[in-house]
Amino acid sequence: MKNWLMTLFTIIGLQSAVVNAENAFDHSSWNDLLQQNVHLLNGGQASQVDYQGFADDRTSLKRYLDRLAKVNQTEFDSWPKDDQLAFLINSYNAWTVELILTKWPDLDSIKDLGSLFSSPWSKKIVTLLGEKRSLDEVEHTLIRGSDRYNDPRIHFAVNCASIGCPALANQAFQGDNLDSLLETQTELFLADSSRNRLNGKKLELSSIFKWYREDFEKGWKGYDSLEDFISNYASFISLPERVKTALDNKKVDIKFLDYDWALNKKS
Repeated sequence: MKNWLMTLFTIIGLQSAVVNAENAFDHSSWNDLLQQNVHLLNGGQASQVDYQGFADDRTSLKRYLDRLAKVNQTEFDSWPKDDQLAFLINSYNAWTVELILTKWPDLDSIKDLGSLFSSPWSKKIVTLLGEKRSLDEVEHTLIRGSDRYNDPRIHFAVNCASIGCPALANQAFQGDNLDSLLETQTELFLADSSRNRLNGKKLELSSIFKWYREDFEKGWKGYDSLEDFISNYASFISLPERVKTALDNKKVDIKFLDYDWALNKKS
C-alpha cells in the first residue's frame, strides 16, 4: 500500500509539473480571485468588481503580488513574449485592484486616489522587475513603450477600474491563452453599444480610440489606420456594408464618446 501511494503521488507531481510548464508563470491564484470577484454583464461586454470580496481575501491578493515581485528582469526576459505580456497585463490589473483597496469603500472613482498634482496612475506602488514603478510605467513603458509587443488589443485587457473601461476579464491571462483572450475582450468591447455604435451617419467610439489612436495605426496585422482596425471588427459593432466601405475609404465621420470614470464596483 505504501509503495502504491508513493507511486500515485509521484504521478500527480509529474502531472502538475507538466501543467505548470505550459506557462512561464503560474497565475492560477489571480485567476481564482477573478473568478470569485468579477461578475460579467451582458454576456461579458462589461463587468462589475466585488471590491469587498477582494478586501475580504486581501491576503491572497497580496500573496500573489509578492510572487509577481519576485520575478527579476533576467528571468522575465527568458520567457516567450506571450508569457511576458500576460504577466504585465495581470500585474497591471492586480495592482489596480490593490490601489482601489487602499481607500475602499470610501471612493466613487479611481480618480479620487489622485490629487491636484498627481494622478493615481503616477503613484509608485508597483514592485515589478526589480523596481518600484507606477501603473503608468507598467502600461506606457513596459507594455506600450516596449518594442517587444505591438498589439493594440492590450487596451481591452488592462483595466482602470472604471465603467468606461473594457470589462475586467474574469480569468487571468496566461501565455497559452493570451491571443484568444485578447481577441475575445476586443470583440466584446466593440460589441457594447453603450461605448461603440453607429448613430445616424456618425460612428461613435470610445475615447480609448482617441487617446491611443497611434497604437491602432502601427501596422498590427497590416492595419495602418484606426479606420482599418474598426473595419476589421465591423460586424461586432453591427456596421452595415456601406459604413464598412466608407471606413475602407477613410470617409467616416468619427466622434469619440465621453468616458465614464465611475468605479466599476458591484451594485
